[in-house]
Amino acid sequence: MSEQQQQIAETINAARSRIGLSNDVDLQEFPNLVGMFDHCVNQYAANPAVSCLGHTLSYADLDRLSAQFACYLQEHSGLQAGDRIAIQMPNILQYPVVLFGALRAGMIVVNTNPLYSERELKHQLNDSGAKAIVVLANIAETAAAVVGDTGVGTVIVTEVADLHPPVKRTLINSVLKYVRKEVPSVKFKNSISFRKALAKGSSKQYQKAAPDLEALALLQYTGGTTGVSKGAMISHRNLMANVLQSRENFSSYGLVSGGETFIAPLPLYHIYSFMLTFVVMMQGNHSILIPNPRELDSVIKEMKRWKWTGMSGINTLFVQLCKHPEFASLDFSGLKVTLSGGMALTAGAAKTWKEMTGAEIYEGYGLTETS
Repeated sequence: MSEQQQQIAETINAARSRIGLSNDVDLQEFPNLVGMFDHCVNQYAANPAVSCLGHTLSYADLDRLSAQFACYLQEHSGLQAGDRIAIQMPNILQYPVVLFGALRAGMIVVNTNPLYSERELKHQLNDSGAKAIVVLANIAETAAAVVGDTGVGTVIVTEVADLHPPVKRTLINSVLKYVRKEVPSVKFKNSISFRKALAKGSSKQYQKAAPDLEALALLQYTGGTTGVSKGAMISHRNLMANVLQSRENFSSYGLVSGGETFIAPLPLYHIYSFMLTFVVMMQGNHSILIPNPRELDSVIKEMKRWKWTGMSGINTLFVQLCKHPEFASLDFSGLKVTLSGGMALTAGAAKTWKEMTGAEIYEGYGLTETS
């Protein structure tokens, strides 16, 4: 470490000490992310974990469903621990089920942009060595066009409302397919529906994986500054360290584990939203997943439903929300923290947000490579 870096580190440590934050985390608290997840779902079983489009999964639900998906991967997919599985879907309930199911089965997650072109998707699947993909039916045309030229042998297709109660599931999926025409008719050489995969996985117990801290948990693709997208290698240790560091920081905002509700409008395939939602969930809090943050009316509608205490966003979203005619009428009395990242936060956006909500925006900076 250079003298300048040492000075920066000392300044940061001193600032943390002044507000009562530790400069160290205990990486022996959990053996890996699987152990951390098990602790969370056991401690907060009755708490709401995630909500989306009017339905909520508790931590007990997330435990059960992710275990079923893990069992499917281990017993019926032909995959082995250490294999890569791509997730290509927006912020819907299936995302955390697939994420934690894959980790519990000892596999490596490859977050995949739902808006990728055929060229981009083909590159990422081949570069990552993905052997499976879980894809939303609405965007499955791209995957159907390229999986034959990749090493992907297992394709799992899900529809938007697959984890909703039967009547609502049928209604939402039918409207999207037959009324709004948002689900194209595509065929894969070999695929299975997400619900059938869960049904197969419910037949027996999954075998809990025990990866060491240095084992890969995630291949997170980033364009960087030049060339094609590259997969940053994120280990169990990387993610655990960030969760533990953030848990310490969150306490300085007055956040309480198991007692917060966070609005999550940014796409989970991006490291910023992925990491923050991971942190929120590993503290037993409630994440409100927004499938499409560009539909501002839907975002506002969801905000009205909850007594939310935290939110993550980017500068452009804050600006757009503050300009929305219904935003000022929202109840901000529970808001403790707003987090900004992904791009520079302007002074004007921060000032307007504070004036309208009464809460500061805290700006962060990070790199995909450091999770």
